[in-house]
Amino acid sequence: MAVARAFDLKIKLDPDYTRLRRALLRQGELDRVPLLELKADEEVIAALMGVDAPLWLDAAEKERWTALEVRFWHELGYDAVRMRAGLRLPVKKEAAQDTALLQRAQREWQSESEGPIANWDDFERYPWPRPQDADFSQIEYAARILPLGMKLLVSPYGMLEPLMWLMGYQPFALALYDQPDLIQAMADKIAGIYVPICEALLEMDAVMGLFVGDDMGFKTATMVAPQHLRQYVFPYHKKLAAMAHAHDKVYILHSCGNLEAIMPELIEDVGIDAKHSFEDVILPVEAFKARYGDRIGVVGGIDINLLASGTEDQVRVRVRRVLDACMPGGGYVLGTGNSVTNYIPPRNFLAMVEEGHRWRSG
Repeated sequence: MAVARAFDLKIKLDPDYTRLRRALLRQGELDRVPLLELKADEEVIAALMGVDAPLWLDAAEKERWTALEVRFWHELGYDAVRMRAGLRLPVKKEAAQDTALLQRAQREWQSESEGPIANWDDFERYPWPRPQDADFSQIEYAARILPLGMKLLVSPYGMLEPLMWLMGYQPFALALYDQPDLIQAMADKIAGIYVPICEALLEMDAVMGLFVGDDMGFKTATMVAPQHLRQYVFPYHKKLAAMAHAHDKVYILHSCGNLEAIMPELIEDVGIDAKHSFEDVILPVEAFKARYGDRIGVVGGIDINLLASGTEDQVRVRVRRVLDACMPGGGYVLGTGNSVTNYIPPRNFLAMVEEGHRWRSG
């Protein structure tokens, strides 16, 4: 327990993925709150574990880093580790110098103005990966070294994000009206790659479900009109959710932004088990829990702005308030509003974790 000792944390190690599953599926109140994260930036893990963040990873380094990451989450008292799975799609990115607290060489983001696919010729030339080329070696290695009581949550690509990335958001928005047949072909191609990958992942005993990231909203609305989400995006998620449920496993959706216009459909039609990613400026997590907590599990919600710019005491107070509001009745899992970014002071993140371990009802 190197992290707990180094920072004098009060953490009890008793991993139990069934506790996390019960929270995600709203199966009653629990003895304590489970914790879960979409991810932690490598710089955060490296800083807290006392190692250098990797600049690149060969096969041997990947195994060493995977082992370190599993140990990191275990030492902080988590019940599951979320890992990205499958193949990446080449896209066009922009980059700038990183100015975060724990800096990396550059910070990258997807280009909004252009992508590798603008027309049918680009679609035909694009180097689409094949599902059989997926490399599961890191997931298989993590499964072999998981501490007793822990499981994996795996994450393939979503649907809306790669559609936007492959064209650039601005051209994609126009193509929804000018080239709907091309959009449909891209969606079919993406599904044809990732549905078989998800099927293979769900066959693994160490995998307790899918935790799929697909940002569908921004501050005030969805990224595209709801009817376009229904046409191109929801069928994919509905298929993956049904596959997970057929294997008696969970389906968690990570999606940033204001999803108020589509949340009932995500719950009732798509069939997601739990929702992750919350911002206080859009809808505080306790308000979401009050509105939807009788139908869906709620994950995270400790606002990134607070974690990044607040004091440790402010973080602790906020965590206790969220737990007091969200834990009654069950169905809540503690975590950040998005992920453990490299611009969050590590002590603020650790304060959130420790308050989760301290909290008890009554």
